[in-house]
Amino acid sequence: MAYNFDTLKIRAGYNPLEHNNAVSVPIYQTAAYELGSTQRADALFAFESEDPLYTRISNPTVQVLENRVAALHGVDYAVAVASGMAAISYTLLSIATGEGRILTSPRLYGGAADGFPSILEELGVKYDMIDDPDDPKEFERNIQADTKAIYIETISNPLATIPDFEAIAAIAHRHGIPLIVDNTAATPYLFNPFEHGADIVIYSATKALSGHGNVIAGLVLEKGGFPFDAHKFPSLDKKLWFLRDKDDNSRSILDVFPEAPITGKIRAVHLNYLGAALSPFDAYLILLGVETLSERVAKQVSSAQRIVQYLDNNEHVARVHYPHAKDSRYKALAERYLPKGAGGILSFEFIGTEKEKRKFIESVKIFGYQANIGDARSLIVNPAQTTHIELTPEQREAIGLTLNTIRLSIGLEDPGDLIEDLEQAFQNVFG
Repeated sequence: MAYNFDTLKIRAGYNPLEHNNAVSVPIYQTAAYELGSTQRADALFAFESEDPLYTRISNPTVQVLENRVAALHGVDYAVAVASGMAAISYTLLSIATGEGRILTSPRLYGGAADGFPSILEELGVKYDMIDDPDDPKEFERNIQADTKAIYIETISNPLATIPDFEAIAAIAHRHGIPLIVDNTAATPYLFNPFEHGADIVIYSATKALSGHGNVIAGLVLEKGGFPFDAHKFPSLDKKLWFLRDKDDNSRSILDVFPEAPITGKIRAVHLNYLGAALSPFDAYLILLGVETLSERVAKQVSSAQRIVQYLDNNEHVARVHYPHAKDSRYKALAERYLPKGAGGILSFEFIGTEKEKRKFIESVKIFGYQANIGDARSLIVNPAQTTHIELTPEQREAIGLTLNTIRLSIGLEDPGDLIEDLEQAFQNVFG
């Protein structure tokens, strides 16, 4: 029987009969697992079994999380890691290490954007950033012979822009490369990238997926079945001794994980050897958050829309960045791809001096001044000087991020109280 989203978020990937009848998913706080027989050990080490082997690469609590989030997307392949940045890094390394480049947009989370020149280039991953992400043809014009993937975000942070997913996916597939989508801000409740052409989906589960500001985690999901050409992606076809079968024949990632080589490689290579493992307890916390995902995100969307209306009519605001704001150019894309809403993150251009902006931020009483998004608590931040501090002035200009931009992440408080909090902060600054 096929279940709907709200049933899957509570029950998918877990059978109490397989876990001593525990109703809540148990926390398997153990490093290793009994191998049983030598024959079973052979199967485990030859990747012929998905049973837990060592918690760095597999754990029952973490597996429930992987299977549940995969079910919410209608796919079969997922791997959880210790942070959203690990999810991004491992995915890009799996596809392009030492041999290729990633085509992307400047509208990325600051740490992801700076990760290219600071870390990934040192590991052989080149990159190209297009000038106009609103024009899908820009992606086509910038694909090179060694381009291995296109990488974009669903709802950009902090300016809440939306790309034309299906147009970009068509371009990627026309050139034999996968589309990678960071869906952190939208969550699978608002948008399923796989239904619109994505091949790989990334999450910082730290954010709205878990939703309570108490865990650091990441997830990578793979649709499966993408035709990874061995000549275009030679690292996936490289024979590796540690992947050998029980007859000591070396095998490649494509040999062992033919349907989902990216999540397979992340688990077998990057998670195994670089070691950003998600702890069982953290997986448990995310599972608790996923159980209320629809209810939380729906309220955050509703509250965000009310706050956007308030800011749209505020004399101290030059512009509101949100797909449903009055001057937004993304309304049509939001209606097409995000009919349930455009998330709980918005930004606005504060009219005032640097001193007045800082006083405004320090005047709010409900909003927390934190470098996070997707929390149950509402948050405020000046991104150009905090979350996106890595960006150069030229990079900030490319995405339209100014020093006067203030970002809000809307939580679960009463929206009227949040509006009153912003109003009293404006009054405290301007009288």
